[in-house]
Amino acid sequence: MTPEERELLKETAELTKENNKILHSIRRSARFSSFLRILYWIIILGSAFGTYYFIQPYIDIVVKSYNGMQQNVDLIKSGINLPSLPAAFSSKK
Repeated sequence: MTPEERELLKETAELTKENNKILHSIRRSARFSSFLRILYWIIILGSAFGTYYFIQPYIDIVVKSYNGMQQNVDLIKSGINLPSLPAAFSSKK
């Protein structure tokens, strides 16, 4: 093997080692990025479900109130006789 060939072989080996370090660094960065992306979505979805869990009683109250009002509107539409407003507010002496 000539000295030039030996020098080229050494340079190739050094470049190969350097490329290997760079590739390992890229792979490590990709894994870390994937981990952070998964953690991000877990936090987003977890906070959404947690918020719903804590707000659910209030949502149930609003839904029950809405359903009650809807029933009252349906009763009024069906024509049930309701007392007239002046008679309902008049004071009985």
